[in-house]
Amino acid sequence: MNIACYIPSDKFSGMVQVALKGAGFQCERLPSGISLSRSVRRCNYDLILIELGAENAAREGIFSWMSCRFGESTPIVMLSSIRNADMTATALDAGADDFVSMPVEPVELLARVNAVLRRTNRRSTRRTIELAGFSMDREARTVSHHGTPIELTPREFTMAWLFFSTPGIYISRETIGNAIWGVASDIANRTIEQHVYKLRKKLQLGTARGVMLRTAYSQGYRLELCGKDDGQDLAA
Repeated sequence: MNIACYIPSDKFSGMVQVALKGAGFQCERLPSGISLSRSVRRCNYDLILIELGAENAAREGIFSWMSCRFGESTPIVMLSSIRNADMTATALDAGADDFVSMPVEPVELLARVNAVLRRTNRRSTRRTIELAGFSMDREARTVSHHGTPIELTPREFTMAWLFFSTPGIYISRETIGNAIWGVASDIANRTIEQHVYKLRKKLQLGTARGVMLRTAYSQGYRLELCGKDDGQDLAA
């Protein structure tokens, strides 16, 4: 899946590209609105990400370009650090398929991108994951390592899927709590550590298997690929 990214902000661009590439997307960062319009005509993208900045002229140029995209069906997701209901409405009315307020957690951004791709029939729901010898089947809710089944509870499987579907990306405790328990409560947060401990133990995560689950108390948890011989991270 090939995604065009017109994101002038270096900060946002870096985060977006790491998230998308970690999920298996090909990303092309475009330096200007002119290059965006030219590249879209020349290349067959599956989705376009556009950041709306603070300058009115730049925003109006993007909206005008979107309004003139006759016969083009490539979905567009707009990003902006400006929280403004009128601007959101204008973007959606101009043809955007979704509007995302920045900053946003990478896991939410990926979910929104995949939702747009599903709605536009560009990508079906991901059902399996193959990573570092691990195989996961979402429908059967099964996990194996090099063909050997691993028994997980439903909540442990949901947590494992969340981590393995977004390698290299920190997932906050709040996001994990919402995904598994439906609430971001203190009780869920305390329970998360117990579930992470059990998941590490059942999957035997570590340098021997080339996969680690890092903890950063200010950011949450991140699945990382690592070297088996020296333990050095391959994904920072």
